[in-house]
Amino acid sequence: MKKDILAIFAIVLIIAVIINGTEIQSVEEYYLTHIDDITPESETVTISIRCDAVLDNYDDLDENLRSEEFVPPDGEILPPTEYVLRDGDSVFDILDRAVRHDRIQMEYQGADKNKFGSVYIQGINYLYEFSCGPLSGWLYKVNGQFPNYGCSEYEPKDGDVIEWVYTCDLGKDAGCGWLQGRQGE
Repeated sequence: MKKDILAIFAIVLIIAVIINGTEIQSVEEYYLTHIDDITPESETVTISIRCDAVLDNYDDLDENLRSEEFVPPDGEILPPTEYVLRDGDSVFDILDRAVRHDRIQMEYQGADKNKFGSVYIQGINYLYEFSCGPLSGWLYKVNGQFPNYGCSEYEPKDGDVIEWVYTCDLGKDAGCGWLQGRQGE
């Protein structure tokens, strides 16, 4: 009997030590505390998220989104922020880390759910495709150029500048010309 009590006490003590020494975090807490530290040796990219076009088309915006909570007065949802570039990262991976770290809402469609075979960004900060007119949605550019393929297919390089921009005119208002021919798809 004494051996059983001693064994139970030892097990309880071990469990208490493990629990006391283990930090339990939510997913959000994990992402807030586990962003890579940038060192001089780090390869990095800079990412920003803007919705300037909405400001110019505010009357077309869904009435439920007409608030500074969703559309900041300067159009800046995420200022240019530097992130460590990990091996195999795509533009989507960087965006995913950034929105988790900064607690910005994002919804996307997986690459297996569309005909393009790449992740499709449906909404950021509650601004979705068609939230500001029939030609509105999210686009990205790298170093000022709009790639002609999806965000989960593009692997950025050290020093790249990634910009996510909300368009209200199929990219025309953001400087993207190649999308114009796809309007009928």
